[in-house]
Amino acid sequence: MTGAEALPPFAEDIFVSKGKGVQLLGSRCPQCGRAFFPRTGICPDDGTATEALRLDGEASLYSFTVVRTKPPFALPAPYPVGYVDLPKHDLRVFMLLDPDRIDALEIGMPMRLASGEMGVDLKGRRCIRPYFTPADTKG
Repeated sequence: MTGAEALPPFAEDIFVSKGKGVQLLGSRCPQCGRAFFPRTGICPDDGTATEALRLDGEASLYSFTVVRTKPPFALPAPYPVGYVDLPKHDLRVFMLLDPDRIDALEIGMPMRLASGEMGVDLKGRRCIRPYFTPADTKG
C-alpha cells in the first residue's frame, strides 16, 4: 500500500480510518448513557464499566482558535484547534481542525470528520491524524 493509508495513526485507539470513512473511538456508559472521547473504561459519574462506541463524524463547530507558535509533532503552521459538538452522541470534543481551511472556519458551521497525513507521531514517523473540516469540503 502506498500513500497516507500506509502510514501509522498518530496514536493507537483514538480513531479508525478505512478508505474515506473515519470514526473516533469512544465509549458509552450503559447505565447513564453518557458518551466519552477518548475512551474511558469506567464512567466517572456512576462507576459502571463502559462499552466501546464508534463516534459519528457529523458535528458543528462550537469554538476554535488558530495556534501561531511553533507547532509540536511537525504539524503545519499555523494550525487550528477547537471544540466540536457531536449531536448524535451529546458530546463535545477538542480536536485538530483542517489547517487548509482556516479562513473558512465559522462558529456554528457544520463540520465532518476526516483524516490524512499530518505531522509525525511520538517516534518521529510521518502519520495519519483525524481532524474536523467544514462539511462542504470534498474528499
